[in-house]
Amino acid sequence: MIKYILSRRGACAFKFFALLSGSVFMGGCSTNPATGEQQFTALMPAQQERQVGAQEHQKIVQQYGLYEDQGLQAYLQQVGQRVTQKTERPDVRYSFYLLDTPMVNAFALPGGYIYMTRGLMALANSEAELASVLAHETGHITARHSAERYSRGVVAMLGAAVLSTAIGDSKVSDALGLGTDLYMKSYSRGQENEADMLGIRYLSRSGYDARAMADFLRNMQAEGVLEARLKGQDDAGGLADYMSTHPATQERVTRSVSEAAKYAPGGVVGRDDYLRRISGMVYGESAAQGFVRGRTFYHTELGFAFTVPPGFTLINQPQQVIATSKSGALIVFDFVANPGGLSAQEFMRRELLKDRPAEVEAIEINGLRGATTFFNGSAGGRSLVIRLIAVPWGQERIARFQVAYPPNYSAAGVEALRASTYSFRTMSAADKAAIRPHKLVTVTARPGDTVARMAARMPFDDYGQERFRVLNGLRPGEEVVTGRLYKTVTE
Repeated sequence: MIKYILSRRGACAFKFFALLSGSVFMGGCSTNPATGEQQFTALMPAQQERQVGAQEHQKIVQQYGLYEDQGLQAYLQQVGQRVTQKTERPDVRYSFYLLDTPMVNAFALPGGYIYMTRGLMALANSEAELASVLAHETGHITARHSAERYSRGVVAMLGAAVLSTAIGDSKVSDALGLGTDLYMKSYSRGQENEADMLGIRYLSRSGYDARAMADFLRNMQAEGVLEARLKGQDDAGGLADYMSTHPATQERVTRSVSEAAKYAPGGVVGRDDYLRRISGMVYGESAAQGFVRGRTFYHTELGFAFTVPPGFTLINQPQQVIATSKSGALIVFDFVANPGGLSAQEFMRRELLKDRPAEVEAIEINGLRGATTFFNGSAGGRSLVIRLIAVPWGQERIARFQVAYPPNYSAAGVEALRASTYSFRTMSAADKAAIRPHKLVTVTARPGDTVARMAARMPFDDYGQERFRVLNGLRPGEEVVTGRLYKTVTE
């Protein structure tokens, strides 16, 4: 029954709402002017969308930060305003923001707030491809997908509460609430198709080549495969951030090609001008996020570094750094608040162990007085040895390592993990000056240049040619053309 309630037409036709709260929801269905479809958006009316977007906008900016390049910010606004000038919702005031993160993502908030990361901007290969992403996100706004998801989500939670009350089991409500939360974080296939359809419409109306969306989606597929390989996965299960919420299936690419064919051919592409505009942009991590260089993580702003064992892959996330290996061992590094200024040993006992019985040993790591302990645990049904390391960092923070490995892990492997945590160190001024962000630079292919030669000039130790191909939207076997502009990465 709940699944039926969450369907678009079912939400408007079924009278379960009347049983719950009289006629509160009965007038909540309307016909969307962009899609022509009826949808249930009663719990987030149009006039409330801007307010919700404004509140969430502050959180987005605080979490990611805006990229400090006024030229690129203005350019994004320019392209975005062009794409949104002929939508079916003139009541929306659109605004566009370039976020300072290497994540490959774009998303929209209710009320016309549209975000693109510099990671995604680096992946696009023309102004038309950039516009296709903004047009797609605009489609989510004009189709009111956020309002629709929010309204359905509230109804699902309400239904869960009623069901749990009826059977006297609060766990039902908790379980369904979790499902609703996951549902709210990604778009349905139907919503993605709608946003693509509307995005291609807006591309054509604003004079861009409508085929650019399919071109971009193809490159996102290649990016997903490459990202999986870089993380040591066998397939694209660890897709790019954009693909995790905007699945770029082959079916979706095919639909985009078919939809674009309905519009007049041609239109603005803007490849060379776009590549020149983004030349010089930071590529990958910035000083505010820390840098992964081989097996070492450096954070020049906070002034620390550490190195993981051979065979481990470093993953830099906003709140933590994770090192994974196929051997089953794991390292997680993060900072924990220590407002009381406790010593490492006392913090370990009171805050990390919560006074559970365990031996806490005092240690010294490169002049820093820390503490460590270990105990047996489990995760995902596997027995693991867990080791915790805590090192004071300033007066109110603790640097924490959480290390996990199988009980039968080799002595050499255990020693390598120990050496990794003991590699934690402060960075000197010279160390900080030596680690700089990578830059995206546009160059012209010279006579004799090949994919292999141009890829070899980039500062990567692995998958150089694959990185160059994905960065430039080149398909397998396609070669560079003399005199043509291409994106490269430099130190």
